[in-house]
This record gives sequence, structure tokens and C-alpha cells, in this order.
Amino acid sequence: MSAAKRRTIQPHEVKPAPRPAGLVLDAQLHLLDRQVLDVDGVPVTTVDDLELSGPVPDEPIPEGAAPPSITALLTGPVLGTRIFGGRPPSDRLIRIPWDVVASVDTVITVGVRSDSLDASWVERWLRNHVIGRIPGGSHDPG
Repeated sequence: MSAAKRRTIQPHEVKPAPRPAGLVLDAQLHLLDRQVLDVDGVPVTTVDDLELSGPVPDEPIPEGAAPPSITALLTGPVLGTRIFGGRPPSDRLIRIPWDVVASVDTVITVGVRSDSLDASWVERWLRNHVIGRIPGGSHDPG
């Protein structure tokens, strides 16, 4: 190509790359270890992991493929794996579908009551079988 036909592109002519549709989140900063509250503000659980859709792990991502998207928040017994390493079995993790998430802020709010989520069964069991049997534990002191 000759120098007469070559054209220099000026910085003001370069268009920015298109942003992906939807909310762009940094998983570690905005989601992991965040408290999840139900529609009434009742604590449900904390986020331990994420379930993503999109490219298969450890496979090359084809050019032009859609970015991964969150399909569920995962919670469960992960304390042992954080201390000793490894990963809990996937059948031990409880899924909170992403489509019930109402907002992401300093806490993650879901648009349903905690009783409808499997993630709050531990709190319900402790409330009914342990805390409720302690004298004075079955009523609000307020």
C-alpha cells in the first residue's frame, strides 16, 4: 500500500467498544461474601459462589461469543473448604436463582420472602428447635 493511500485515524474518530447489555458486575467486589436479604429485610444467607452460563470452563472462548451471565447465587457449607482448601460438592450448594434478585448494593436483596428459599432452612430450624426452646427466646424483647 502506498503512502498516498494510507490514512491516519485520528483519536476523535475512534468509537468506544460497545458495552454489554445489562448490569456489569465485578463478582468478587459486588457479589461474593455479600449478605442476602429478603423482600422484608430479613437476613437469608451470604453468597459463597456463583453459577454462570456461557462458555464451558477450560475451553477457548470463540470470538464474538456472548459474555458469561449469572444464573444463580450459590450458598452452602463452605467454611471447611475455605480453611482446608478444595471445593464443596455441588449437590451441597443451595441455589438462589438470579431472576429473584431485586437489587445489588452493599447487600443483595431478593424479591421473595425468605421462607420460600431453601437457603434459609438452617435459620428456620435453629429458630424453631434451639432458640425457641431457650427461656425468653420465643418472643421479641422490643
